Amino acid sequence: MDWKAHVSPDHDSIRRWLPVSWVAVALLLGVLVLGACFQITHRAALADLKAAQENDMRARMQALESVLLRQRAVTTVLADDGLVRRALLEPDQTNRDRVSRKLDGLREQTDSAVIYLLDRNGVAIAASNWDEKVSFVGQDYSFRDYFSEAMQNAEATQFALGTISNRAGLYLSHSVAPDDGGASALGVMVVKVEFDGLERNWANAKARTDVVDANGQIILSSDPARRFVPASAADNMAVTASTDVPGTDWVMTVTGSARPALYAALFATGTAGFGLTLLAVLGGFALRARHRTISRMQAERRYRADLQHAVDERTRALSDEIRERQVVEQRLDRLQAEMVQANKLAALGQITAGVAHEVNQPLATIRLLAENGEALLSTGATSDVADNLSSIRRMTERISRITDQLRGFARKAKGELGAVPLSDAFDAALLLTTRGQGTQHVRIELPPIPSDLRVVAETVRLEQILVNLLQNAQEALAETPDARITVTVEAGRMVRIVVSDNGPGLPEEIAAQLFTPFLTSKPSGMGLGLVISQDIARECGGSLRAAPSRPGQGASFILDLPRAE
Repeated sequence: MDWKAHVSPDHDSIRRWLPVSWVAVALLLGVLVLGACFQITHRAALADLKAAQENDMRARMQALESVLLRQRAVTTVLADDGLVRRALLEPDQTNRDRVSRKLDGLREQTDSAVIYLLDRNGVAIAASNWDEKVSFVGQDYSFRDYFSEAMQNAEATQFALGTISNRAGLYLSHSVAPDDGGASALGVMVVKVEFDGLERNWANAKARTDVVDANGQIILSSDPARRFVPASAADNMAVTASTDVPGTDWVMTVTGSARPALYAALFATGTAGFGLTLLAVLGGFALRARHRTISRMQAERRYRADLQHAVDERTRALSDEIRERQVVEQRLDRLQAEMVQANKLAALGQITAGVAHEVNQPLATIRLLAENGEALLSTGATSDVADNLSSIRRMTERISRITDQLRGFARKAKGELGAVPLSDAFDAALLLTTRGQGTQHVRIELPPIPSDLRVVAETVRLEQILVNLLQNAQEALAETPDARITVTVEAGRMVRIVVSDNGPGLPEEIAAQLFTPFLTSKPSGMGLGLVISQDIARECGGSLRAAPSRPGQGASFILDLPRAE
């Protein structure tokens, strides 16, 4: 049968040649293909949106958790401060003013909204805003839950509006215990935290962020209009991710629009439909020989226009993605700085008990010498009184050296590199890490370090690395008899510091993921100490790594830093 005899430009001839049943089958297959394309593309796009939402939520959670950890550390340290306790025991104006000035300085360093001290009746006797027109000093806060709960349970947390500022914030409180360890608290230290900065950062993102309390009420939000209203269920065109906020009964929810997934599915379906249509057109070209060339040229022109349009759209999308990634990188830099400070304050919390023990011992000695001196004055033994006064002076110098080092370690790093004496940094780290009750059995072997040996670093951050390494070694030696930490220093163009212990060593599964963020074998660890220390070493132009693991033969960490001329 002649093929050309059955091909005619007449549309009625074409319909007679092609049975209607085949047209119906082709249309049905096309609909099925387009439906499957829409479903598959929509599911994949939703999964990508969900993954991106989870990443955004983790980043925002880390920022919020960093703020909470830092402020809790502030209340804990201040509640054990000798000047604070003295102001409660001897509430004269001089002591109150000293505490107020100290709280004012700490508020700027810790980014707190306000810090204030309440006596056992709930009246503020000192505050960081003591010199402002509207001061908390003299105000009665006994009606606040954070006061009554802290007096009973030592610590409390409350999110509420300020009675004076009328601004919402989180109140963190800690009771101030007496020196003798009595059960009755002397007062309560309170820190108010406001989250305006976090909420502004959240507002810059596309997704909406809400933090809901245990009553289902929104207390923090990227949209200020939603604050203090009940949380509502997300609609069908939204993608949500939620998680509990550690240490609280809050839940963080990040909600974004699901419309991009719908648009992606529609675009893919349209592209597939375009392809199917193109195939149908090409099939028609085979039947319509007279118009084959013209139809092909028209189809190519349409294809080039669509392709150019798709390229332009993709180029714009890539440009937007590049800008978004730059913003995310800047945000991650800020978050990294916050995590470095949070790690430092977490370490500060661990050594607080040891420092308190170290300070209490000379205080007890000072009190005994003073009482002895009073008794000697009545006998006229002036030489013995002079000896007692000399001993008291040495004890106060010892306390001053300890507190100065603790305050310097808590100071926020400025990121400025310089020439740092290595011996001073080791003295500071040893002073902070060898004061706990669990470290007396550990012997530290440290070689003489020349006073003129300097490395390129920042004092606060170098001390942070050394404190992390020494604390890790001490914790590894908790159950080791004849526990020993050995430090070696090799000075060349690079200064190599090796910290080794004779503990059980690193298991293979731990050694393989030693510098992975948020992975830790400690029940109360954050999994950030070694990661942050490694980052600090790199920023100083050096490196931090673990020596090859030798189970049962201890662990060794190698810190290399450039030598300062």
